[in-house]
Amino acid sequence: MANNFCVIMAGGVGSRFWPLSRTARPKQFLDILGTGKTFIQQAYERFQEIVPKENFIVVTNILYKDLVKAQLPELNDEQILLEPLRRNTAPCLAYAANKIALIDPDANIIVSPSDHLILKEEEFKRQIRNGLEFVAEKPALLTLGIKPNRPETGYGYIQVKRKKEFRDLENLYKVKTFTEKPNEEMAKIFIESGEFYWNSGIFISSLATMLESLQQHLTEIALKFEHGRGKMNTASEEPFIRKTYSECQAISIDYGIMEKAKNVYVLTADFGWSDLGTWSSLYENKEKDVLGNVIRADNVMLYDTENCIVDISKDKMAVIHGMDGFIIAESNDTLMICRREDEDQVKKFVTDVRIQKGDSLV
Repeated sequence: MANNFCVIMAGGVGSRFWPLSRTARPKQFLDILGTGKTFIQQAYERFQEIVPKENFIVVTNILYKDLVKAQLPELNDEQILLEPLRRNTAPCLAYAANKIALIDPDANIIVSPSDHLILKEEEFKRQIRNGLEFVAEKPALLTLGIKPNRPETGYGYIQVKRKKEFRDLENLYKVKTFTEKPNEEMAKIFIESGEFYWNSGIFISSLATMLESLQQHLTEIALKFEHGRGKMNTASEEPFIRKTYSECQAISIDYGIMEKAKNVYVLTADFGWSDLGTWSSLYENKEKDVLGNVIRADNVMLYDTENCIVDISKDKMAVIHGMDGFIIAESNDTLMICRREDEDQVKKFVTDVRIQKGDSLV
């Protein structure tokens, strides 16, 4: 375990979960599932048996420093990396990797989102351990792929190539292609082919392979962070990071590295995964009443209403009549009513509200 590190990415705003998820308190800091723990707390606990406490790194926006410290009090300030700007996941990875390089050049790293649902925790941990063993011996970039059960258009897909022989693993494959969020027709073709898996967004690699991949595929970003490594853990780190982020392009790990690299592999698995990125994904993962409704409220009365998800604050009373297949969500004096099938409009709603009503409501 000593060489195992975990980077938890926690800087997003979760705008597709508006109005519950807000810029001031996005979904990774909320107990959306009603478990008594927030997403980021669950993500941290998920890896505790695999990664020593001192080897966790949380990368988040500077706005969320106090939220991270409050929800993960076990971490010290050096384990919380603050991004001054949102630049997607590749600069986040470069920042964390260069910090880890100062601690342990022989590290093996798990990179995980902070806001995913894992139902089969033990199976998940088994696959993570398998992945760590693989990358400790092979110069590989490894991701976890989930067998799809529907033509989902909100996820990225991984097409597998040939099986990779490694010890007794039966679920390790060379990756052929990555595809980001296909349309419904293409997603159906992917499902029918049997060659595609959902991209979980969880990556595992040795530090050396990760840094080499950054240098090869995102050279400009890699060099910026490497040149400033000597400023890290000093008073110069904050101004260096502020300047560097202002100069970095916004690009994801998937686009920047995984789609280009030749040494990408996938462990296919089923551990009850969902990225819970949308109201519909929450609807799919929650218990429903006899009419197919998910009710996340104390004071709601439904009449002739079915297949809806209703999320109303405890201090509000709602009477709903004649609705079928809607998202009805209220938070902080903001109410949104939207057809579930049209929830890809939620990000547009957020943008329009910001422009017309100001930042305070988003």
